[in-house]
Amino acid sequence: MANSETTRLVLASSSPRRKTLLEQIGLSFTVCPVDIDENWRDSDNDVESYIRRMAQEKATAGLALVAADSVVLAADTAGDLHGQLLVKPRDRADAIAMLEAMAGNTHKVITAVTVMTREHLETVVSTSEVSFRAIERLEIEQYCDSGEPFDKAGAYGIQGKGAVFVDKIAGSYSGIVGLPLCETASLLARFGITCWN
Repeated sequence: MANSETTRLVLASSSPRRKTLLEQIGLSFTVCPVDIDENWRDSDNDVESYIRRMAQEKATAGLALVAADSVVLAADTAGDLHGQLLVKPRDRADAIAMLEAMAGNTHKVITAVTVMTREHLETVVSTSEVSFRAIERLEIEQYCDSGEPFDKAGAYGIQGKGAVFVDKIAGSYSGIVGLPLCETASLLARFGITCWN
C-alpha cells in the first residue's frame, strides 16, 4: 500500500475511525496524535467556525512534531442541533440529554478537514444532515450501557449501534463517521497525494 507519495502523509489524530477511513482509500501514513485546547472561544461565530478552527489547530500542532517535508492531515467533527454544539459527552447524563434532544429531530454533522505543509494550508468543510426517529428513554439508557456514545461527537456512532436511531441522512456518510472521503481525496490530490497507488 505504501508508495513514495504517501509515505510523508501524517494523520494528526488518534481516532481509529479516521485511520480506518484513510486506509479504506489506499493511503499509507503515520499517525501523530495531538492534544489541543478544544474549548469554545468568543471568536467562534458558529459551530462551523469552531470546527474549522479545531481542524486547523490540530494540523498546526501536528506539523510542529513531524519532519519538514511532511503533509499533515487533521480533522474535527461535531454536531449542530439548532445552533447548539454537540461534542463528545462529558458523562452519562450528558449523553442521555444529547440523545433525547436529537430524538425525532434533524441535526447537522460538520467535519472540517485541514491539510497542511510548512508552505501551505487548505481546509474543506463537509456538512451533512442526520434525522433521528423517535427514541424511548429506555432505548437511550440501553445504548449508553453499551459504552458506545462516550467517545463520539453527538453521543452516537452511525457506523455502530447508534445506526438504529438514524431514519435518514443527507450528505456524506464518511463525513458523519469523521472524515469525508470525497472531499479529503480531492484535497490531498492538490498536495500531490493520491489514493489507491
